[in-house]
Amino acid sequence: MQTGLYVAISSQMALEKRLNTLADNIANSGTVGFRGTEVKFNQMLGDTKPTKVSYVSKGEEFLNTSNGSLTRTGGAFDFAVKGDAWFQIDTPSGPALTRDGRFTLTETGELVTIRGYPVLDAGGAPIQINGTGGDVTVGADGALHQNGVAVASLGLYQADFSKGFMRLDNSAVLPNMQPEPVVDRFDVGVMQGFLEESNVNAIAEMSQLIMVTRAFDNITALMRDGEGSLSEAIKTLGGSR
Repeated sequence: MQTGLYVAISSQMALEKRLNTLADNIANSGTVGFRGTEVKFNQMLGDTKPTKVSYVSKGEEFLNTSNGSLTRTGGAFDFAVKGDAWFQIDTPSGPALTRDGRFTLTETGELVTIRGYPVLDAGGAPIQINGTGGDVTVGADGALHQNGVAVASLGLYQADFSKGFMRLDNSAVLPNMQPEPVVDRFDVGVMQGFLEESNVNAIAEMSQLIMVTRAFDNITALMRDGEGSLSEAIKTLGGSR
């Protein structure tokens, strides 16, 4: 019976982690450029003799890499990444990646995010543009032009998130592995006047949230019944002496 309680506790810990990720996904279902978080759980075998007992692992978080839908805004400094790549921005926690392309130009000509973080080029340097040099257009490769002349280039990066990551604001993520600039890839590019919406399906996530909540409550009830049965067994056996 004790083993059953341990298995139930491991299940609750896993469900609680999934509840937290689902709640965060739902809260950011309307956040530009947000990538949802998924959790992978594995079976773990405990060395309990004479039989093996299966537990639930604590779970490993990973990013849902599917693209969100694109919304046309017409904004000169609204950009969306096409394909599997990211913009890089300079945050207080260091260079991070984001799919949120809501950029603006400061009075000094620096391209920044809505949080004021500098947008970086492929070399990791802040992008500077002459604010009075005319309209800015962008090519599919991320090159920024004024009056037909290339003046800067949006850096596009790829990263391996399987080794872990940390979330930041501005829909940004900081991967544990160093990201690398994207080069010579025709399936990756930039679209001007568009923004990528969150890739979270709020209805599907809400349905999962309800299911996981019910599972959590059911396990709680089973644990309560198990503890009650254990207490009754102890009382019965103790009273038979």
